[in-house]
Amino acid sequence: MVLFNFDNSYHRLGDSFYAEVAPQKPENPELVLLNRALCAELKINLDIFSKDEIASVLSGVELPVGAQPLAMAYAGHQFGHFTMLGDGRAILLGEHKIDDQKRFDIQLKGPGRTPFSRGGDGLATLRAMLREYLMSECMFALGVPTSRSLAVVKTGKTVKRETIHQGAVLTRVMDSHLRVGTFEFARQFLSFAQQKELLDHAIQRHFPHINDVDCAALDFFKEVANKQLDLILHWMRIGFIHGVMNTDNMHIGGQTFDYGPCAFMNSYDPKTVFSSIDRNGRYAYGNQPEMALWNLSVLAGAILPQVDEDQERAVELVREVLNDFARNYKSEWRKMMCAKIGFDSDTQQAITLSERLLSWMSENKADFTNTYLLLSGDISSADSTMNDDLKHWILDWKTEVLKQKSWVDVLRTMRASNPLVIPRNEQVELALDAAVFQNDYSKIHEMIAVIGGQAPNRVADYQAFSATFDAGYQTFCGT
Repeated sequence: MVLFNFDNSYHRLGDSFYAEVAPQKPENPELVLLNRALCAELKINLDIFSKDEIASVLSGVELPVGAQPLAMAYAGHQFGHFTMLGDGRAILLGEHKIDDQKRFDIQLKGPGRTPFSRGGDGLATLRAMLREYLMSECMFALGVPTSRSLAVVKTGKTVKRETIHQGAVLTRVMDSHLRVGTFEFARQFLSFAQQKELLDHAIQRHFPHINDVDCAALDFFKEVANKQLDLILHWMRIGFIHGVMNTDNMHIGGQTFDYGPCAFMNSYDPKTVFSSIDRNGRYAYGNQPEMALWNLSVLAGAILPQVDEDQERAVELVREVLNDFARNYKSEWRKMMCAKIGFDSDTQQAITLSERLLSWMSENKADFTNTYLLLSGDISSADSTMNDDLKHWILDWKTEVLKQKSWVDVLRTMRASNPLVIPRNEQVELALDAAVFQNDYSKIHEMIAVIGGQAPNRVADYQAFSATFDAGYQTFCGT
């Protein structure tokens, strides 16, 4: 079955970088979600295939023409501790090539055991795969760099976690699945020549404009740092908490992926954590920039021999990039937060106003998203706490911001920086409940449509939320 235009450059790196493995074949695959918009972007024509044929390929029953299925080898620092890892429940079918510049990994998540499963079953629950589909497509709609979800197929198998669940396979699409942990693995276990081969592959895949052979590793590191800076700013702008920022989940190209323990913050608090396994708050909302920097320092160590033969000089060169990341993040974060209240630049007055607002939100447990919408008039005051302190702040803010530009332009800046709707944790769970227990996928489709601006009549419904739901809310990795 010719479904993809495969050209598998990662496979050509050699089997030191992966293990060849075929997906398990489910007995009764059923297609429950198909992302037709993404199909169009990938130039995949599914109209000539039946629903059952699509389910067969996207569950692993039938391998599409050109597939070379493999589980990628990588390592990673998980909560600060180095571990040998690898794709324990994911199989890369191949790289779908659209043209000479664009290619995308097509990966099945949850199709069975691999040599890296470490005692796990390699399977995925329907709820976890629906969650990744929903969250990744909502993040895409919010303008955040992310993996995409092409389909979810129920396998007809059961999966044992804390209870018995329905099994499913997700088809994940990414620019690549190269991560910091890939380079950690190469540095720890492979030869210098293989480390260089991986770097060359990553540059060709993500940063082909790097032409200076003498400085390729350093230029690569700068590019990765810039991508991470941009990504973390997006997360902080919308109140997103990834939940498991281990180095094996840090994508070289700066895309969000692995949506197990992720969640969105309602009441503003930098210490907010929802992940059940993050007991000490290592990956709390406010710690994400620092953790990105920590992960970059791990990548620096992994590529250090390729930066310069003189180790002291190599260390100095990567340290400069890390210091630039810290400085640039602080500057760009201030600009972003000032834009959320309508300013075009981070003047001292704008910074002070932004800090005062954050302090007010923290003290009053105000909603991070809706507070900004209250200021722009995109929700009514009934949807947020309005007290004298906020009223005084609003007077000061309007006096200052209107010195710079018209109210129309202020609103334009704010609306470009503040989402009208986010995937509220309670609403996410309701949508998943409807799909898993009632076979009703309409709420998943509707949430994606609302966040993508395709259902303006439902926006107000998705801006409302229960103030008490998040108090005991936890998210899980799904393995």
